[in-house]
Amino acid sequence: MHHPTRRPAGSFRAGEAVPPRADIEARLTVELATVVAGARRRALRDGDRQIDTAHLLHSLLETDPEVRAAFTGADQLARVLGYLVQRSIGYGLRWQAGAEGAPPATPVSGWSPAAVRAMAAALARAAAREDLRAGGTDLLAALAADPECRAVEVLRHAGVDAEGLAGRLCVESGTG
Repeated sequence: MHHPTRRPAGSFRAGEAVPPRADIEARLTVELATVVAGARRRALRDGDRQIDTAHLLHSLLETDPEVRAAFTGADQLARVLGYLVQRSIGYGLRWQAGAEGAPPATPVSGWSPAAVRAMAAALARAAAREDLRAGGTDLLAALAADPECRAVEVLRHAGVDAEGLAGRLCVESGTG
């Protein structure tokens, strides 16, 4: 008798509909869940209605040594952090005017559309490795691969080749 194969709770495949926020957050490593919590606090502190990709990038850099190591040199990392700090003290006020990115088919409360896409892409990267949980470099690669997101705008302003960073992370993880 044939029994259908059931995927474990928390698994995700590329091309599937974006999962709800609770489902996204259940599929993160403890470290990445800490990043999301930090991004949420940062968004609230900055007066933003939603977690956006710049909040995620800032929190990633503050908490994940593997993500920090993905940058080429301390000067590059310092420039990215410097730009993020400027943004958080008011230079990013123009970003508060609206949501980041086009709305997804299934909106996720408290997240910008681009942040939802980045998290879904991070989950897809983990699934490509047959890993149930996404980690920090999965999210960094997903952020760097979206040329329209605020995180990439931050990276560009800091002189980082976002496309090159995303490609390098994909090669290193075997997902590209």
